Amino acid sequence: MSATIALVDDDRNILTSVSIAMQAEGYITRLYPDGESALGALLENPADLGIFDIKMPRMDGLELLRRLREKSPMPVIFLTSKDEELDEALGLAMGADDYITKPFSQRLLIARVKAILRRATYDKAPANGEASVEPEPMVRGKLEMDPARHNVKWNGKPLTLTVTEFLILEALASRPGVVRTRDQLMDAAYQDDVYVDDRTIDSHIKRLRRKFREIDPDFSAIDTLYGAGYRFADG
Repeated sequence: MSATIALVDDDRNILTSVSIAMQAEGYITRLYPDGESALGALLENPADLGIFDIKMPRMDGLELLRRLREKSPMPVIFLTSKDEELDEALGLAMGADDYITKPFSQRLLIARVKAILRRATYDKAPANGEASVEPEPMVRGKLEMDPARHNVKWNGKPLTLTVTEFLILEALASRPGVVRTRDQLMDAAYQDDVYVDDRTIDSHIKRLRRKFREIDPDFSAIDTLYGAGYRFADG
């Protein structure tokens, strides 16, 4: 059965182009021009995933997410502008699953949608009561990762990571001490042949380190090997 994607944006061009791209992948789309018109419909009949703009009239994406989270765990991706980093952090803290900065690649958005929907299937119990097959949790020193639910803890304290950040960290931590090139990390985080500049990986590494250091100022488990790539040290 096809997943339903709720698109909420006051830019009609974005609504149309994203809807066409999602439908081409076999998804069903529901379109809303602002948060207020989306709220009632999504509370009454949640979609499988929402893609929300942050800045909208009547009700912005952050308020829409806050109101939805009172009753619905529906996964949400935010569309943001480059100058909205504080909004991104707030949205992730409120329970958003990922964010993509405008202007964005349709293929990148589709890849993130697929990753989040795959993860969401692990959180749903099978209707026939059979045990679901889930990836095993991973422990590397102070790091704990649950790939099925994208949960991360460092020294017992939870972190909120985007899907992209999680996939990069997972690729590094799966083989401690082994150097991962930028190309290898791009392959792990951006599937379906999505092209991104290798400096994008550097930006994600900086964000990862910043998030870890917010709960552990002495965090130094992600090493940079100049000219080679990055590695995770769990010692």
